[in-house]
Amino acid sequence: MAVSLSKKKSKQSKKVEAQEICFSYSILINFFYRIPAAVFLLILIFLWSSSTTIISGKIIHVCVSSRKLNNLYCLSAGTQPNFDIPIPVINNSAISPSINGDIKEILNVVRDDLNPEIEKNVNADRKEEVANTVQTVNVVLDEQIPNAENRADKDENEAANAVEVPKTAQNNPNPDIREVEKGREEEIAHAKKVVEEQLQLHRSWKSSKNHPVCDGRGIYVYDLPSKFNTDLVGQCRDLVPWADFCEYFNNDALGLPIPKLGKGWYQTHQYSLEPIFHTRVLKHPCRVYNENEAKLFYVPFYGGLDILRWHFKNVSNDVKDTLSLELIKWLEKQQPWVRNAGKDHVFVLGKISWDFRRNDNSPWGTRFLELSQMQNPIKLLIERQPWHVNDIGIPHPTFFHPHSDDDIISWQLKIISSSRKSLVSFAGAPRPDQPDNIRSILINQCNSAENGMCRFMNCSSGGCDQPESVIELFKESEFCLQPPGDSPTRKSVFDSLVSGCIPVFFCPFTAYYQYPWHLSADHGKYSVFIDQEEVKQGKVNVVERLMKISPREREDMRSFIIYEVLPGLVYGDSNSQLEKFQDAFSIAMNNLLERVTRMESNAQ
Repeated sequence: MAVSLSKKKSKQSKKVEAQEICFSYSILINFFYRIPAAVFLLILIFLWSSSTTIISGKIIHVCVSSRKLNNLYCLSAGTQPNFDIPIPVINNSAISPSINGDIKEILNVVRDDLNPEIEKNVNADRKEEVANTVQTVNVVLDEQIPNAENRADKDENEAANAVEVPKTAQNNPNPDIREVEKGREEEIAHAKKVVEEQLQLHRSWKSSKNHPVCDGRGIYVYDLPSKFNTDLVGQCRDLVPWADFCEYFNNDALGLPIPKLGKGWYQTHQYSLEPIFHTRVLKHPCRVYNENEAKLFYVPFYGGLDILRWHFKNVSNDVKDTLSLELIKWLEKQQPWVRNAGKDHVFVLGKISWDFRRNDNSPWGTRFLELSQMQNPIKLLIERQPWHVNDIGIPHPTFFHPHSDDDIISWQLKIISSSRKSLVSFAGAPRPDQPDNIRSILINQCNSAENGMCRFMNCSSGGCDQPESVIELFKESEFCLQPPGDSPTRKSVFDSLVSGCIPVFFCPFTAYYQYPWHLSADHGKYSVFIDQEEVKQGKVNVVERLMKISPREREDMRSFIIYEVLPGLVYGDSNSQLEKFQDAFSIAMNNLLERVTRMESNAQ
């Protein structure tokens, strides 16, 4: 299984990238410095008066109009992160010339709009100022930007060649290339080793008990000021501009019932994990009300909802970080936090780890999990950061929230006997703006399959808005394709497993490196893996590959999913009375209690 991993970009890569960006901005600074103040003011007024901001889907466009352009010229930025697993690159990181391209286009517009000014009947001083401005623009366009682009192209080609080295190095007699290849292989092997060692540690905390055994291991729930949790739920109408989230917070954040799917099914939003978990912890049998009796401390901070409300608003990073910094100040006044520096504390966060790890080059998210005070506590997230040992992945909330063992058994019997009319299905949307994403290839292969073997549900056209439609599709499919989306993990993975559909993974970070407490370490028992690089290179047709898996193998995998995996992936309702089964919540809490017990034993 070929996996390309890198914990960090190399320092030299960052340096080169920074130099390119700085050089681009130095061009602008030099340009603006040479413009007389009056003309500079005119340019600013021109740009301001002819610009607009548009939000379309996941893209923000800042657009400038011009007499010379039939359409608006727009600088665009994504409103959601496009996460790629970093690939080690020699002497460079992926450098885009888009900044220079944007500068060039704007300067062309400025030049075209200023040139006619020279021909107008204005005074000589005015003509000279405008002519000097146009000359400055010409120098930048004709000399400085082309030189920067040539350097960027050269570096980009070198980077691309470096990435291709592993494919040719084996047969290449050049010892330098062989050395580069060896270094990359060692780096990849080390990164994989680090991730797998962390997962082994996480699995070592798994409890063998099916029911919570308190034995003096109390759970203390902090009574946080409401601004850290319930007030955020109260802002449900304003979390995102295009949707009212309030209906999703009905029924203790399970959402409205879905009668068509039966008892225990709700329209649960994928970002509802924080209030769902909080409600369950408040009713946990090991909960104590005296902090001195506790071994585990739960901090009910709805950090995911805090982030969500700022994603699509034009606010500063300081504003985004305000609430999390106030929480840290509050915790630092609590004796249990001070006593163990947060090591026995747990946070449950309903968005991916990257949303809480904003870097210096991006305005996306907060820096909550990058704060030094947040390195010791355990963080349970729907997607973990692979190189942070205290990040632990737990399942996305699905639409199924059983109340009793009978609810689970009834659903198991229903889907084990479900007629699987399609071999393969894929519910998702293409990613045309992400050339490295394999979704478009999978969609083409699916649509080209004969005899209706593959069914594609296009989520970009609203096809996935109805939970019953998605669940019905998965119930009728043998295999469900699960390529990465905006990040490696997908809620769809859990919807497919709960429907008895065998997930097909293309990246190990989608599930294998995420959920050590809830998914088996023997991945072949419940899933199929096809390397996404083989798909990109056209070496494999996914539908044809899946056709080769025998009916007996499919039945074995499906039985394992339905009877061994499924109960531990769902979150029971707020008053659930499960006895035979452990749900996702119970597994997480039992393992957290096991961890603090071992911490205490090791400290003695």
